[in-house]
Amino acid sequence: MNEILQVAMFAGQMILENGGETYRVEETIWRICKIYGADEAESFATPTGIMASICHQGKTYSLTRRVSNRTVNLDKIDKVNDLSRSIQSKKLSVSDFKRELDKINNLNTYSFLIVILFSGLAAGSFSILFGGNFKDAFSAFLIGLGIKGLALKWRDVGINTFFINSICGGITALLPIIFFKLGISSQINQTIIGSIMLLVPGLAITNAIRDTMSGDLLSGIIRASEAFLVAISIAVGTGAVLSFWISNLGGV
Repeated sequence: MNEILQVAMFAGQMILENGGETYRVEETIWRICKIYGADEAESFATPTGIMASICHQGKTYSLTRRVSNRTVNLDKIDKVNDLSRSIQSKKLSVSDFKRELDKINNLNTYSFLIVILFSGLAAGSFSILFGGNFKDAFSAFLIGLGIKGLALKWRDVGINTFFINSICGGITALLPIIFFKLGISSQINQTIIGSIMLLVPGLAITNAIRDTMSGDLLSGIIRASEAFLVAISIAVGTGAVLSFWISNLGGV
């Protein structure tokens, strides 16, 4: 039972760390424990931790695990979901299931260059979507490359997310003004909007709504608070640069 609880918790942790909803984490842990023969299984997940317990033949086993690293990797979530649903059809033992989870957890993600390249393309596309022209899209593409590269590097060295978003928000306000002055872009607003969309916590907002609608009110409130703080950090960085430019340099 201890081994079953450990492997179920590992599966739930992988889902939570890669951007999954808390109700999906709880459902996955419950399913794995029941499939492997636990009489009862309960779990409680929040965006920062998981608590689970199982009962079998009058004995109770409990485990708590804190989750501090969170990113977005929907491919891993999909693979863990599929694996947990195919335990019976594939006749996987607990050790086999653990091995498969380790393989999923160790999957190679996209390279640094691929991530920043497509981040730049996304920024340029958003600029076009919000009414920008080719020059604005090109400027947003360059800014997207820069802020995504900086964000990834700073995250690797452990810099606080609030400061990362604030600094990147400041960069997305400063560079469009410089590009406009140099004639590289033609519209400041569209360049800023396209670049800043890379920082918007869309997944956190979506998960907050889904958790709330599924009845996980605590997780919904936590995720909504997280998204709100990210939005504030972006606004602080962007607003500080724009305010300084308008107040001290006379605006555009």
